[in-house]
This record gives sequence, C-alpha cells and structure tokens, in this order.
Amino acid sequence: MGDQEAHRLSSLLKDIRDNQKLQLDRQAEALALQREYYALLRQQTERHERIQDRAENIQAKGAQLMTVARKTLFLLLPIVTLLIVYVSWLILR
Repeated sequence: MGDQEAHRLSSLLKDIRDNQKLQLDRQAEALALQREYYALLRQQTERHERIQDRAENIQAKGAQLMTVARKTLFLLLPIVTLLIVYVSWLILR
C-alpha cells in the first residue's frame, strides 16, 4: 500500500466518521422532536381526559335534573288539572 493510497484511505475514513457524526446529530435532533411531540401528546391526552370527566359530570347532573323534573311533573300535573276543573266549574256554575 502506497503513501497515496494510505492518505486516500485515511481521507475516506475521516469522511465516514464525519458522516456518522452528522447522522448521529440528526438522530439526536429527531429524538428531541419526538420527545417534544410525546410531551405535547401527553398534555393533550390529560386535557381531553379532564374535559371528558367534566362532560360526564354535566351529564350526570342533567340526568338528576331530569329525574327531579319528571317527579315534579307527576306531582304538579294532577294538581293543575284539578285546579282547571275547579275553575271551569266555578265559571260555568
């Protein structure tokens, strides 16, 4: 192996080393971006879970309200009907 070939081989090895270092740097940047994306995704997931919990609570309160409204309707409807009949009887009497 001549001096020129050794120099060429050394140059090629340096290029390979530089390219590998560049590739490792790019991979590190890609990993950093993936970590940021994962952190953002985790925050959004937690936010969606909180919103879902609030929505479930609102639905539960709405169901309770509807139950109270139904019970009130069943209580008031006969009373209102009796009052209408009584007022009609008073008017037509």
